[in-house]
Amino acid sequence: MSDVEEAITRAHHDEWARVVAALTRRFGDLDIAEEAAAEAFTTAVERWPADGVPPNPGAWLTITANRKAIDRIRRENKRDDKQKEAQMLYDQAPPEPLGAIDDDRLRLIFTCCHPALAVEARVALTLRMVGGLTVPEIARAFLVQETALERRITRAKAKIKAARIPYRVPSAEDLPARITGVLAVLYLVFNEGYLTTGPGTDPVRHDLTAEAIRLTRLIRALLPDDGEVAGLLALMLLTEARRTARVSASGELVALDEQDRGAWDTALIAEGHHLVRERLAAAAAGVAPGRYQILAAINAVHTSARDVRDTDWSQVLALYDQLVRLDPSPIIALNRAIAAAELDGPQVALAAIDRLEDKLAGYHAYHAARADLLRRLGHSQQSRAAYDKAIELAGNTAETAYLTRRRGQLR
Repeated sequence: MSDVEEAITRAHHDEWARVVAALTRRFGDLDIAEEAAAEAFTTAVERWPADGVPPNPGAWLTITANRKAIDRIRRENKRDDKQKEAQMLYDQAPPEPLGAIDDDRLRLIFTCCHPALAVEARVALTLRMVGGLTVPEIARAFLVQETALERRITRAKAKIKAARIPYRVPSAEDLPARITGVLAVLYLVFNEGYLTTGPGTDPVRHDLTAEAIRLTRLIRALLPDDGEVAGLLALMLLTEARRTARVSASGELVALDEQDRGAWDTALIAEGHHLVRERLAAAAAGVAPGRYQILAAINAVHTSARDVRDTDWSQVLALYDQLVRLDPSPIIALNRAIAAAELDGPQVALAAIDRLEDKLAGYHAYHAARADLLRRLGHSQQSRAAYDKAIELAGNTAETAYLTRRRGQLR
């Protein structure tokens, strides 16, 4: 890659959300903002190799995109208010400093993640408008046809316009509830990359996990005092740190207790641990931790152990007890039972898991956990049946390979 190509790639990575957000604020239209931003980057691809990379790429792109937007408005004659058009044409106000953290991107994120939109639409719109991913990239990531995804994004924009969803940061009283929805979207993106659903796909999608981490870092920079933002970032980092050890050379999922811990990313672990310690200090000062902070703390315990035998299971179980009080979902109860097996034995854990059957009968991890506990108890026939059900429900080739191998090891 040449220096100019690298500069354009870096500018797209760093400036796309800024440019789209600035145009959305000025013109109040996501379609105009997206198209003008894309045209500005296309112009950069054409001109920068000949003219050189401008000293301030972000400012160049913003100015160019503004001109493209005004040209489109003129062509389509969508503005009857001549005074407003004149203001757009001759507004000489200097742009906000592009190096500073501003609220435009935060407004854009809250708009894309508005609860009036379906979850699938929020994910697609956030990745397109904030992340700058192309429609084909998003479609490939979520195994959706490009035309269907394009329609999903178009409908989401139309709903934002029709419902007059405001382009603003929520009020102080609404912010906690709304940021929860934003974080849920980012966690959904991360989890899809962490263990891709659907057969025949790469079991781990680093492009998606990296994008989720990048967007969460952006939220963290904009909301540095929000504990759950820090918790989600820590959770992602500590999970991503194990990525290269999670799938074998043959494409099989490698369970946590079998992973080569020397292959874990120590820099990501150190950063994740720092964030967890920061939140623990806040908890000691009386600030109750949220769901993501507790999940991050559980991962910190796992990544602190040099060997699986060194894992502090009593601390893991105590954290799950805390998490169950916040989120009494059957999946959290399942994970708590798996941890309890290390302290109380497989028989106690199996009894706890069996009580979840009516809620998790269609969840492959439920059957996989039962299969492992039954194996440890020596009930090979029942274990094999549970493995068969887990394999039937598993949606990932790496998981299927792992479960098949474990089933084959039964007596």
